Amino acid sequence: MTSRILGALSVPIISAPMAGGPSTPEMAIAVSRSGGLGMLAGALLDIDRFAAQVQAMREVLFGVNLFLPDDPTGADVEAYVRRISPWLDKYHVEPGVLPRRDDFYPEKFRWLVDNPVPLVSSTFGTFSAAEVAALHEVGTEVWCTVTSAAEAIEADANGVDALVVQGPEAGGHRGSFDGSAPDAPLADVLADVRAVSELPRIAAGGLMDGTDVAPLLESGAAHAAQLGTAFLNTTEAGTRQVHREQLTSTSETAVTRAFSGRPARGIVNEFMRDNSEDAPLAYPDVHYLTAPMRAEAGKAGDPAALSMWAGTGHLRAREATVSELMAEWADQLERRR
Repeated sequence: MTSRILGALSVPIISAPMAGGPSTPEMAIAVSRSGGLGMLAGALLDIDRFAAQVQAMREVLFGVNLFLPDDPTGADVEAYVRRISPWLDKYHVEPGVLPRRDDFYPEKFRWLVDNPVPLVSSTFGTFSAAEVAALHEVGTEVWCTVTSAAEAIEADANGVDALVVQGPEAGGHRGSFDGSAPDAPLADVLADVRAVSELPRIAAGGLMDGTDVAPLLESGAAHAAQLGTAFLNTTEAGTRQVHREQLTSTSETAVTRAFSGRPARGIVNEFMRDNSEDAPLAYPDVHYLTAPMRAEAGKAGDPAALSMWAGTGHLRAREATVSELMAEWADQLERRR
């Protein structure tokens, strides 16, 4: 089984939508021009920047990812402010302020209906059946990120066209609907999802090249793969220099809520070690709370207080152009046929 978008790819590789800077229109366009599918990260952008980045993608086949809004959890964010105050003082910043909890989601969704794109995917939840129908009506394919069979059943019931099946090996935020961090490995999650849904599956989590992807395609476990960390050190990525350096110099990754208030896998650093146990489940409150500190650490090239999202295969991230990597991966996949 496939989908219209997946059937149009000559290389079954999708770039993960890495919000906050790493995913750029230039990187996504290069992936699409190389036969894969470039994804634009629509999260953490205001509506004007969002619209401008989407319009920059119109020359190629592409997708747009949205974070679905989280409801308040009631967590004591102020207690966490007090907890990390020495870190804020260290970088001479005040706690960041939450501008809007919904990440301008209503405006972004409405804009995508008025200005259709080939594909829209969701993270942190599934689009409602009405939202899926609205996107289908304007010719847009719809995917959903899932981390369990239960989430796959819900997304399937709402009419989505494919499932991005994310394992715990993935870098960045876990796409779970409830803010949890399931630890079943990608292979098990793929099997669980396959047992409850016939929708096409895009595997995500710890995959770094064609040799990782090929066995999943050959076995039928997945129909395509979504890679994120593998693109972090490409010329076209918006990854900070200090983050690039840490990709190949620090081996340990862990899942933490310390930077954003939602579980996310990144390279272990001092801030993560100090605060992971106390960080509340409160996204995007914590994300904006720590934003000024992370910005100052980034400017200073200081990895101690910077969120450096990366998957378990990050030591294999290579400095190259997107087209060079995509050509190599396409060759690896072709040789395995």
